[in-house]
Amino acid sequence: MTAPDPHTCGAAVDAAGFWVDDQGHRAFLRSDALRQLKFFEASLGETSGFQQLDMQGNHRPDDLQELHSTTRLVHCYALAEMIGLAGAGKMVEQGLAYLRDYHHDKVHGGYVWGLRGNQIADPRKLAYGHVFVLLAASTAKMGGHASADPLLSDVADVLAERFWEEEAGLFADEWSRDWSPFSTYRGMNANMHGVEALLAAYEATGQELFLHRAGRILDRFTVQIAPQEGWRLPEHYTENWQIDRAYSGDPMFRPAGTTPGHSLELGRLLLHHWDLTDRRDATAPKRARALIEQALTDAWMVGAKAEGYSIEGGLAYTLNFDGSIAMANRFWWPVTEAIGALATLIKLERRDEDEHWYRSLWQFASARFVDHENGGWIPEIDPSGKPKMTIFEGKPDLYHSFQACLFPLVKTPVAHIRSVQALGRDFLASLI
Repeated sequence: MTAPDPHTCGAAVDAAGFWVDDQGHRAFLRSDALRQLKFFEASLGETSGFQQLDMQGNHRPDDLQELHSTTRLVHCYALAEMIGLAGAGKMVEQGLAYLRDYHHDKVHGGYVWGLRGNQIADPRKLAYGHVFVLLAASTAKMGGHASADPLLSDVADVLAERFWEEEAGLFADEWSRDWSPFSTYRGMNANMHGVEALLAAYEATGQELFLHRAGRILDRFTVQIAPQEGWRLPEHYTENWQIDRAYSGDPMFRPAGTTPGHSLELGRLLLHHWDLTDRRDATAPKRARALIEQALTDAWMVGAKAEGYSIEGGLAYTLNFDGSIAMANRFWWPVTEAIGALATLIKLERRDEDEHWYRSLWQFASARFVDHENGGWIPEIDPSGKPKMTIFEGKPDLYHSFQACLFPLVKTPVAHIRSVQALGRDFLASLI
């Protein structure tokens, strides 16, 4: 099947124009966002929680439900409800109930990582999962779900009491179910998503502490660390927050070296924080651009970087500390994060080089990752550009790819939850 052209969907575009302004491209974004949401509606099974989906949208036999998956579905469908998707509220309420009744540990407090049905399968307490609970509760609250209020309050307290390290101004990573320590690991990833969640919590509540802590995390990584590391962000740290260059853990969530997709995310989140703080920090846009540009330059698969690959393009998953490619696997989510970052830069300042990147990213995504037949995005491709499964089974979620469609569509230069709300409840409804 020939992939629709992501910049026009049949409409002409002035060669000197920017796709974020073009009605054909915007129609493509709205259409793909809706198709993703329709695909993942199948996650709503007859039992509590959500079902994992295969590539065609059928329920997978593995019924493990991880905390980040539950919360991301809540977050995305709360956003979808804000812009007019009929039935999205049912997804949100089912997810909130599953978080409250099953992920929540009624014995020790906090939220367990993995469930099978209504039974605990993985009892770990991870900062990565808890910040996504905060994100989901904040978005659901802003979407009008009163049941999100106690969840938001509870998880904010847990994060403050169990994970936040005041001296460092960062979140610690992991505990056993009873809050006894099982490692001294510290990481960038949970803190990056912590920024995202704290900014959402600030939007939902107006509490300045959330905004302040997000700023402390951003300062540590983008003022103190990134400039010393060639604008590449080390992922792994010791208990005392020293870079752990020898660390190699989980190949998906904790790969060795640096992960350029996270630089792209953090660059966008830095601009989000800068905007919410009335753009007081004059250096923030420069730091964000440095992170974004370095990640694209290092990771985009062209020329010698793509040796052994029959197609060029896409972003390598991990880098060595000198910026050379460590793991060349091409996943969907770094491309989606690059799209969101570039859309933000373009809306703030129209540069031809940013437009080139934006178009290249969407052309590659449309040709290789967007599943135009079934809906949703293919999570990984092999060297020839065909779908493959090394880490993920089926389609894991729509969080990254849905936001890649949504962020360029908002009217404000920087995408916030309130800017999604401002699109209006007929934004998607008019397509249905």
